[in-house]
Amino acid sequence: MRITHRSRHDVVVVGARVAGAATAMLLARLGHDVVAVDQASFPSDAVSTHAIARSGVVQLRRWGLLGPVMDSDAPAIRQVTFHAGGESVTRTIRHKAGVDLVVAPRRYVLDTLLAAAAQRAGAGVRTGITVTGVQRDGRGRVTGVYGHDRVGAAIDLGARFVIGADGLRSRVARAVGAAITQRRPAGGAAQYAYYTGIDWAGMELFVADRSFAGVFPTHHGQACIWVCTPAADARAARRRTRSREAAFGELLERSAPQLAVRLRHARRSSPVRGMLRQPNQVRQAVGPGWALVGDAGYHRDAITAHGISDAFRDAELLAVALDQALSAGAEESTALARYQQQRDQALREIFDITCRLAAYPAVPAFTELQKQLSAAIDTEAAALAARPIPGERLLATA
Repeated sequence: MRITHRSRHDVVVVGARVAGAATAMLLARLGHDVVAVDQASFPSDAVSTHAIARSGVVQLRRWGLLGPVMDSDAPAIRQVTFHAGGESVTRTIRHKAGVDLVVAPRRYVLDTLLAAAAQRAGAGVRTGITVTGVQRDGRGRVTGVYGHDRVGAAIDLGARFVIGADGLRSRVARAVGAAITQRRPAGGAAQYAYYTGIDWAGMELFVADRSFAGVFPTHHGQACIWVCTPAADARAARRRTRSREAAFGELLERSAPQLAVRLRHARRSSPVRGMLRQPNQVRQAVGPGWALVGDAGYHRDAITAHGISDAFRDAELLAVALDQALSAGAEESTALARYQQQRDQALREIFDITCRLAAYPAVPAFTELQKQLSAAIDTEAAALAARPIPGERLLATA
């Protein structure tokens, strides 16, 4: 193939959704030459229940992006109702760490907003690009990527650093040989669909034996209705029923019968989507000339709905580390090792809670773990709110 695009940058980010676009945006705000590439075009959707926890909302506020997200008509979620053991408790989301809401924007909206923010900061964003491998120098250091565009023309992008933000099945992670350093049982399934036609007062969570279901209000009067179960239960429901939609309905009837009754008056506006097997794993995050962020480096069961918030946290940790290596005179290996150490420490508590929840203990134990999760998220949010904001001077003048 004839090479139609060859260029060199400080950083090439492979993947331009939440983790990749956030990393590219922050690096550009810090003054670096960065390009993010993605196989998809925007706006486009992704498999995700797309709730953003308090800690993720804190990041959006700090980066100056909470306003645009709310202006996209994503409803502010200010109350949560928890249904368990025949009782329902509704609580208002308190003002902590500078925010008093959570939000669940659709991914075709959120990802597009983040990519646009990266471009405004000065990053290049190229879509329709498939990366097929990494380039190395004679010492084995990663020095760029190669691949092709949507019409098959070759691309060649050199960089001081290559960032894999290309999801669970990351080609970058495979190409650099990033080892899985922690692997927990992958026994959980998560499925969801969108419904419209009835009112949604706020977020709702339903705990039952071997299941966890919920409501995340989102754009255009719709809500993401989701159900998490052991993978074996989800597969059994598929075998018993005539379709994915029928299996989803059966699981909802078992998990949240009062919600299933309400949904009879609503209209399902999407197919059922999700994953029947969700790995719980942590990968080696750095190596000579490369790093991983988002699901490429750390993937967990959706039962805690913390994936976007994890991606936002780790994007900032990585951007700061690369800035130190690129412009602050820090030793590259030291700066990248610090990122890995900070990421591993930051994910530890919620990862452990996630894996324990995904084992579906009895309802009282499950409920107690949910309380621990809430406390851990509040602690994380407070820590993020106290951090200096990367590129704050540029942000203030944008």
